[in-house]
Amino acid sequence: MRAVLARLIATQVCLHACMTGFRMAAPLMALREGFSPAAVGVLLALFALSQVFLALPAGRFTDRHGLRRPIRVAVVTAVLGALPSAIWPIYPVLCLTALSCGAAAGLALIALQRHVGRLAQGATELKQVFSWMAVAPSISNFLGPLVAGLVIDAAGFRAAFLLLSLVPLLALLGLRGVTELPRVVAQPGQKKGSSWDLLKASAFRRLMGINWMLSSCWDVHTFLVPVIGHERGLSASAIGAILGSFALAATAIRLLMPWLAARLHERVVIGSAMVVTAVLFGLYPFAPGAWTMAALSVLLGVSLGSVQPMIMSSMHQMTPPHRHGEALGLRSMTINGSSVLMPMLFGTAGALVGVGVVFWCVGAVVGLGSRLAFGLSVPAPEPHRLGD
Repeated sequence: MRAVLARLIATQVCLHACMTGFRMAAPLMALREGFSPAAVGVLLALFALSQVFLALPAGRFTDRHGLRRPIRVAVVTAVLGALPSAIWPIYPVLCLTALSCGAAAGLALIALQRHVGRLAQGATELKQVFSWMAVAPSISNFLGPLVAGLVIDAAGFRAAFLLLSLVPLLALLGLRGVTELPRVVAQPGQKKGSSWDLLKASAFRRLMGINWMLSSCWDVHTFLVPVIGHERGLSASAIGAILGSFALAATAIRLLMPWLAARLHERVVIGSAMVVTAVLFGLYPFAPGAWTMAALSVLLGVSLGSVQPMIMSSMHQMTPPHRHGEALGLRSMTINGSSVLMPMLFGTAGALVGVGVVFWCVGAVVGLGSRLAFGLSVPAPEPHRLGD
């Protein structure tokens, strides 16, 4: 299990680092070419927009084909979408790369999460494997922009784009030694239904609502901390350090989760995290300086970083095994849709009523929503059988 997890984590890092590297480098090049901040915002939104529309088809695709074929499709999509930017780095081509890299990363994530969920035996192992897999985005969020920045300074944007376009090929090495699991199919006579039928289960609807609220908290923090830091007169390095402390804390708690999994219950962790997040959001607007904001950021990273493995574990327990991919696709669509829309909403609201009010409103919604988490139950999934 450990060897397989290490390979799967490496596979995700390679595909996700391509996207995160481009997500830093492409807007930077657009700004240097004189494009407006609005154009840069559109470019950034495209990385998530492709995942909004392709998440459900990607989920069904992984249910039919398992792990290897979706990963190969993701690698080809990432490479063919990224190479044109190395050859002809103009704004329309950068937009095409953003769509392609976002789609590839989303497909790979769904395939990998589905596979590791099926590897686990029981609720404790589910929490453990998803805790380990949650570390992969943290690694790629660090490596992708760092490598891209170093190459840009040393050899220019074209060289950085070329390197990033080749990184996904390393994901194919991670698949070596990973055995494809038998396909899971529904019992004869069971209706397939649409992906939206999953929402008929009250527990699944509740989990999706909780997931959306917590995802919005990530967006609030990432988007508004630079704004409130600017209002406090903080330097760019101080604001970067505050956001970095959040990411490091989220990574640290995920590294601890596999050892704590046997002692933790999903609904208790999720509900407690929502209450803590609500309190921290209430305190953020009163933070007088960088050190106080950094302390709140660390606590928030611990709180929000602990949630994803618990949500993934709950989802896999309450979803029919032959529809895990669809459920993951629906979750991905929700998260990425939030990432596209919420920053625009937060920006507008912040301009009208102030950043502090936005923090308080989101915190109040999350705090009240904690009742959903504490009442969360995990019903047994419907029967299934293994196919050929």
